[in-house]
Amino acid sequence: MLNSIRLTMLTAMVGALMTGAAGAQTVLRSADTHPDGYPTVEAVKYMGELIKERTAGRYSVEVYHSAQLGEEKDTIEQVQTGVLDLNRVSMGPFNSVVPITKVPSLPYIFRSADHMRHTMDGPVGDEILKAFEAHNLVGLAFYDSGARSFYNSKKPITSLDDLKGMKFRVIQSDVFVDMVNQLGANAVPMAYGEVYSALETGVIDGAENNWPSFESAKHYEVAKFFSLDQHQMVPEVLVMSKASWDNLTPEDQAIVRQAAKDSVAKMRELWDAREKKSREIVEAAGVKVNEIERQPLIDAMKPVYEKYLSTPELKDLAARIEATQ
Repeated sequence: MLNSIRLTMLTAMVGALMTGAAGAQTVLRSADTHPDGYPTVEAVKYMGELIKERTAGRYSVEVYHSAQLGEEKDTIEQVQTGVLDLNRVSMGPFNSVVPITKVPSLPYIFRSADHMRHTMDGPVGDEILKAFEAHNLVGLAFYDSGARSFYNSKKPITSLDDLKGMKFRVIQSDVFVDMVNQLGANAVPMAYGEVYSALETGVIDGAENNWPSFESAKHYEVAKFFSLDQHQMVPEVLVMSKASWDNLTPEDQAIVRQAAKDSVAKMRELWDAREKKSREIVEAAGVKVNEIERQPLIDAMKPVYEKYLSTPELKDLAARIEATQ
């Protein structure tokens, strides 16, 4: 029922857009769970400007931000079936759709933001994008999602022992669930839009995310402890429906692909500035930030790696990520 309501809403919105989209003949519809102004939203808008300019107005992009068309799991299904043209989603929800995405989602596999960017901009990233084609999707580019850390409403987390028995919301992904459970905490898969109320009412003790998400979703109002373990730097991925892609000429496909690539630098510029600003906002609001002794947490991930690097190909991919400078 919920999906049919969203489909009806999407159809109505698309009709309005097609009528008044500043003269563009075709409006490409894109979804994002984050609010207007968020770096991923603005990057896709920027990509749309490039596409409109380079196709002389024949194509434009409209971004439905703030989960207007549903949470990420819903929009993945919509873009696979061609209801949506474009989608910006964390790689986490794709773990059950495109198995290779589990590798860059593994905890502590990236040493730094630079390591993640160099990896996803190179041959490893190209290989992962290509894997989307078997699932009615065309992988276009990777965006940043920053370093994810734990935050909660109860206490500072300074060691592995402090995590024991706590309930943390995670993305609806087996990798995330297993990571949190392996640390001795209890993983609670939950849609992003439900986290604030769950924190407020005590359904969960905490969650894990990056600075801009923690700040923009106002989670800092109900979770005053942010503990910097930086366990994951899961890339965001921008995908296009295979059905929509196949409707483009080869020339327009090249324009869309290049515009997506060109939007990455814009996204990173916005991301770096937003990350700094978000931390300043939450610390000014009284959030207590602390470091965590990371090595025991890293050591605890051995069973997670053994589970998800289950084939020689996946082990090789992980080794190539770790070898990237």
